[in-house]
Amino acid sequence: MSHHPLPANNLDSATPVAAAHAHCCGSEHHHAEAEFDLWQQLRPLAIALVLFLVGLVFNQPLHNTPLAIAEYAVLMPAYLISGWSVLTTAGKNILRGRLFDENFLMTIATLGAIAIHEVPEAVAVMLFFQIGELFQGLAVGRSRRSIKALLAVRPEVANLKVNGQIKPVAPETVAVGSLIVVKPGEKVPLDGEVVVGESQVDTSALTGESIPRQVTPGETVLAGMINQSGVLTLRVTKLFAESSIAKILHLVENASSQKAETEKFITRFARYYTPAVVLISLAVASLPPLLIAGATPAVWTYRALVLLVISCPCGLVISIPLGYFGGIGGAAKQGILVKGATFLDALTQVKTVVFDKTGTLTQGNFNVTALVTDNGFSPAQLLEWAAIAEMHSNHPVAQSIRAAYGQPLDPASVQNYREISGHGVQAQVGDRQVLIGNDRLLHRENIPHSVCVVDGSVAHLAVDGEYAGHLLIADQLKVDAVEAIKALQRQGIRTVMLTGDSQSVAADIAGQLGLDEYQAELLPEDKVSALEKMLQQTQRSGKVAFVGDGINDAPVIARADVGLAMGGLGSDAAIETADIVIMTDAPAKVAEAIHIAHRTLRIVWQNIGLALGIKLLFIGLGAMGLVSLWAAVFADVGVALLAILNAGRVLNR
Repeated sequence: MSHHPLPANNLDSATPVAAAHAHCCGSEHHHAEAEFDLWQQLRPLAIALVLFLVGLVFNQPLHNTPLAIAEYAVLMPAYLISGWSVLTTAGKNILRGRLFDENFLMTIATLGAIAIHEVPEAVAVMLFFQIGELFQGLAVGRSRRSIKALLAVRPEVANLKVNGQIKPVAPETVAVGSLIVVKPGEKVPLDGEVVVGESQVDTSALTGESIPRQVTPGETVLAGMINQSGVLTLRVTKLFAESSIAKILHLVENASSQKAETEKFITRFARYYTPAVVLISLAVASLPPLLIAGATPAVWTYRALVLLVISCPCGLVISIPLGYFGGIGGAAKQGILVKGATFLDALTQVKTVVFDKTGTLTQGNFNVTALVTDNGFSPAQLLEWAAIAEMHSNHPVAQSIRAAYGQPLDPASVQNYREISGHGVQAQVGDRQVLIGNDRLLHRENIPHSVCVVDGSVAHLAVDGEYAGHLLIADQLKVDAVEAIKALQRQGIRTVMLTGDSQSVAADIAGQLGLDEYQAELLPEDKVSALEKMLQQTQRSGKVAFVGDGINDAPVIARADVGLAMGGLGSDAAIETADIVIMTDAPAKVAEAIHIAHRTLRIVWQNIGLALGIKLLFIGLGAMGLVSLWAAVFADVGVALLAILNAGRVLNR
């Protein structure tokens, strides 16, 4: 699985629908490039429709009279208004050497209809094509609004430093020269120069490089990078330019790098289908008059034109990516952000879902339930030292310790803060060296201590190499965690939990949830190793998904076939790395995402069957002269509309 760097451009980019349509039609249509403006699209369509109806009323009375020029005076403007984009695109593509696309088929068919004095049919082809475009634009706009509404619930903030105090503010309000603080796991909100602190930053969202970069005072960091270890104080060098929401939305809509296999199949199919249709139409127009007695060129040319109109692959090529985009929008309505169509396909093949524990299956709302001291430290001292040392950490355990302390904390009192992945925190508080973390941290630093075996999470504290005691911290399951596991198991999916917590805590949680398997006391690199074993075991029978929320989960999320992150409370690193983001932090959404993926794929294949079946039927009827150009128009547009409406069902539960 590869994670592509975010492009620098903004939201005015091609949607998956436009990308597929561009391949077929040679252009990205206006409704896909910007916000869909219904009234702007309706105005020319309404004018063309009025002219078409007027021309239709007077067509027959004037058709074979000297006043037939009036028919053209009304219908040709309607033709040009409704078909101008198709005609110009066909011309541009011909100059580029790209002949065989939908625009070429429609242009040849309509110009041929005009040549044999069937002008109303030519106008109808273009007019109904634009009606299909209108429905497509409405469907795309509906999906876009669902995604935007989802992303709007997760605002970005900058920690502005004013008179020694930290104040969360909107990045747009921060002036150049201001000081901001970026904590571990947070996204850098603005371009700036490091003033205080050292850390590693993940630049993959901007550059695609997977190796973190070390930054020190004087170096520049850019908005969108992820701070991974130390606390950084930055002096802002540029005003807020573009939000992460805009970047993620672009990623969602960028189908060129995240096409589903079904979309790739349709793209390949269209390459061979269109030239084949043109050759068959030429054969229908030219061979029968030469081989069949009494066959007239006019009759068979008309049949060939009917065949060209019927064969336009609009419904097929547009509705497939629209089906996936509808699936993405439908998931967004349920609080699930899918970053590309390929991940919907991948979800349908998932047979094992692996969960992190804290913040994923459990609430992460820890409470300090006991203070056990040692070596002469008092409970008050133990809690105060722990709260100060954990001042900059975003971990739920750290938040619970600060909440239990309940006193104001001075950021200036902590220096050389460092998070030790999978172990805990090291910091200098005044002139004292403080360690707080799990039992592995004490062994790593050779801190003598008594063996602590309890039910629950434990945070050990050491000051200047002397063991001060431990804090007992309890967590609770998320309200939907049990149902989340049951829902997956009902779908025949194996459920596994990987956690860095103790064996006793993991066993208790696994028992409450009814998990199929669990592994405990794992470092981040151990989680990756455990996941790789599962990938090897299931590579032929299905895919493996991993669900996590913390910065330590980012490597496992990246390694899984499908990575899912909890977006409400999850770290920016996990969210940027994930293929799918659950914005509501509800584990039950995992099963719902898989259900939406299966439903989307069913609708996509329904569209393929519908489009190909009707096309082949009418191609046969057209070649035998059993359908008119009018029927061909309705067949083409009808298939497209049915496919678009069917694709729209994905948006509804």
